[in-house]
Amino acid sequence: MTAGNHSTVTEFILAGLTESPELQLPLFFLFLGVYVVTVVGNLAMITLIGLSAQLHTPMYYFLSNLSFIDLCHSTVITPKMLVNFVTERNFISYQACMTQLYFFLVFVISECHMLAIMAYDRYVAICNPLLYNVTMSYQVCSRLVVGVYIMGLTGATAHTGCMLRVLFCKADRINHYFCDLFPLLELSCSSTYINEVVVLCFSAFNILAPSLMILSSYIFIMASILRIRSTEGRCKAFSTCSSHISAVAVFFGSAAFMYLQPSSVSSMNQGKVSSVFYTIINIAGGLDS
Repeated sequence: MTAGNHSTVTEFILAGLTESPELQLPLFFLFLGVYVVTVVGNLAMITLIGLSAQLHTPMYYFLSNLSFIDLCHSTVITPKMLVNFVTERNFISYQACMTQLYFFLVFVISECHMLAIMAYDRYVAICNPLLYNVTMSYQVCSRLVVGVYIMGLTGATAHTGCMLRVLFCKADRINHYFCDLFPLLELSCSSTYINEVVVLCFSAFNILAPSLMILSSYIFIMASILRIRSTEGRCKAFSTCSSHISAVAVFFGSAAFMYLQPSSVSSMNQGKVSSVFYTIINIAGGLDS
């Protein structure tokens, strides 16, 4: 691969989550357990929603799509990480790295917007219950879900396309457990200005915009709940949102910590720990939404 094309590096070394030998095996079993729970739980959720006519509602339609996104998101990251825990040299080819980056971005961006749509669904259900069936019709829900995947594909294509123009010369050790944007840009021996601008612009749109939509939805939801006179009614209304709020807080909080800061002051070690929450732990947590 010539320098005039994409890169002189044909493979990378993944540093992994930790370099402590005594932690490799415990972490392997820990994340293996998380992955098994994620796969089984999400497949069960998708199957149950698909087979039960009573669950053919907008809320569960969005939840089944969120489960699909979580399942794919986890499968892009976790199997390779598990292999890295039990091998001495954690190699990944340039092509495999770019592929992992692309699909990671597709599903993480899709999840951002899916969580926002689910918050809007709860807003309509609680604040405008009489118009719920009209506002969240099957056609509207289908278009919203299609839009989510289109935004995921668009963002991933933009980021990966910019990454393909970056030159990687001698440095080939990625200080992460998967191929992520900032750790890869740290290895560049060419200008990354365009990449950083694209990262900041798309991250602001894919994190801040959904966050504002979720925040505004829950402000109206809380106002409506507080107007309910009975304590039982308040608890019932709030219970439909509590798990979603928890998943949103962990997912957006950790993702914002990783991406919405200048790369010059970003700590890659802190970034690795933060990314666990939105790539692995929050995936299993999303099953409770």
